Amino acid sequence: MRDQSFHARTVAVTGAGGSLGQALLRQLHEQGAYLIALTSSTAPLELLDGNGQPIPLQQIRWQCGQEEELRSVLAEVDILVINHGVNFHSERSAEAVQHSLEVNALSSWRLLELFGSLAAADAWPAGDASPRPPRELWMNTSEAEIQAAVSPLYEISKRLQGQLLSLRSLDLAGPQLRLRRLVLGPFRSALNPIGLMSADFVAREVLRQVHWNCGLVIVTPNPLTYLLMPITTASRWLYFQLVSRT
Repeated sequence: MRDQSFHARTVAVTGAGGSLGQALLRQLHEQGAYLIALTSSTAPLELLDGNGQPIPLQQIRWQCGQEEELRSVLAEVDILVINHGVNFHSERSAEAVQHSLEVNALSSWRLLELFGSLAAADAWPAGDASPRPPRELWMNTSEAEIQAAVSPLYEISKRLQGQLLSLRSLDLAGPQLRLRRLVLGPFRSALNPIGLMSADFVAREVLRQVHWNCGLVIVTPNPLTYLLMPITTASRWLYFQLVSRT
């Protein structure tokens, strides 16, 4: 049965050329969403549905550091999925540190701030009995937020990404912007060719939990993550609430 929560909504996905990005686009197409693929690749992104027919989408090329140039595009977006990332595995050079922090953490933070400002500017007409649903931002932080990923820079940058999401959610989350954290275990992709799960399985599970209105979406074969991640996010939220201010 088609999930009406995505029907006719415009969804933009970063990292659209990767395994999970493509899987999410296919699943969202099946749910009736209008799709925008944000990717750094110059190659045309051609996806097929279950019947072998091309999936209609708008492909936009962008680079980390150019987030502000997406303002006019994101102004028309209902749901933004921040999904791009890099993994340098065992590297620890200064260049790898800079690139990991820029792509995995700082770019995500800038998109969060940009989309948050657009959501804050949304005006719902007074007396409107059925205002538009709030915008949503989903951020893929991965379970490297709290567990080893055999990749020090990936762990460091993903933990910073998760910390920034927790900190800024205190000000940005509200009736006009719904934030969701995607905590995903190892799935097969160019970043992790030996992942235990398929990207299609992960994409289906993500949409299933979003349909249940979960703010913390966890898909992993590791049972510890289901125990530790809610505790981590709750304690972090309380700590930031107590020791920081708007």
